[in-house]
Amino acid sequence: MKSKNRDVSSIIKGEGTVIRNTGSSYVVRLDSGEETSCRVKGNFRIRGIRTTNPVAVGDRVTVAGSAEDADYITAISPRRNYIIRRASNLSKESHILAANLDCAALVATLRDPQTPTTFIDRFLATAEAYSVPAMIVLNKTDLWDEDDRMLGDLVAGLYRSIGYPVFEVSAQTGYGLGSLVEELRGKTTLFAGNSGVGKSSLINAIVPGTCLKTGKISDMHRTGMHTTTFSEMISVPGGGEIIDIPGVKGFGTIDFKPEEVSHFFPEIFRIGCGCRYSDCKHTGEPGCAVIPAVEQSIISESRYASYLSILEELNDPTKYRKPF
Repeated sequence: MKSKNRDVSSIIKGEGTVIRNTGSSYVVRLDSGEETSCRVKGNFRIRGIRTTNPVAVGDRVTVAGSAEDADYITAISPRRNYIIRRASNLSKESHILAANLDCAALVATLRDPQTPTTFIDRFLATAEAYSVPAMIVLNKTDLWDEDDRMLGDLVAGLYRSIGYPVFEVSAQTGYGLGSLVEELRGKTTLFAGNSGVGKSSLINAIVPGTCLKTGKISDMHRTGMHTTTFSEMISVPGGGEIIDIPGVKGFGTIDFKPEEVSHFFPEIFRIGCGCRYSDCKHTGEPGCAVIPAVEQSIISESRYASYLSILEELNDPTKYRKPF
């Protein structure tokens, strides 16, 4: 007689990579090539990380199951890196966007909607904090007028001067996509951004036949409306993977220490090495090298403002009340 409480964890199907997360279930591509729908067994949690999602797309996992029951994820291999954000306003929990990445691409726009520089900087700082190389993709260049072109040149020039690759593209016309595809080749890349920046349209253009659902911009607020409802890994022709996630409204940082924040702004960290005191927070201390650099436009005022906003949030978490 078969036991009704059969332990599925003893029947290992194999290891694989999580390629889809719908919130209630996961799809794992096993190393054998088979794809299987899985659930998480019980109160499964990652040791030392309190998150709203115990498993993320990109995770390497062990799958077990039986003929009588669904397959289950029973273990997660150590992550080499991941991108994480505060789950919601004033929340102590976090949400892991994706794991085991070669690159994190922030898709941003100058209009319809406009991506705040604070959002860009928080994303980049988080990528720095969790050892994920990052780049910026400025989409919707087909909508740019002369003023937008000047602004685009300034934005691209700023982030390139810091060391971040910047790609100016149009999902509608195909402008710039060739260079972007070359950059993606052979890599697992997270595509993240505010709702409405054209992330799904961009992936549809890069991977023909994907047919991700796209949406329109809200006429009232000129902001995007969610179309992607779950996270998914998509294979890129010629090699590589894109991890598509739902649009993100805000990017609250998590687990940053005040004395470490400057480390996640490369230009502030570099110039901050010249401060009189090694523990300088760059907020008015005597002998600070950073503030004069801001006054002389060696460090961007917008980047410095983003740095201060993170410090302010760490000193008073109630400050995180609006999307960045």
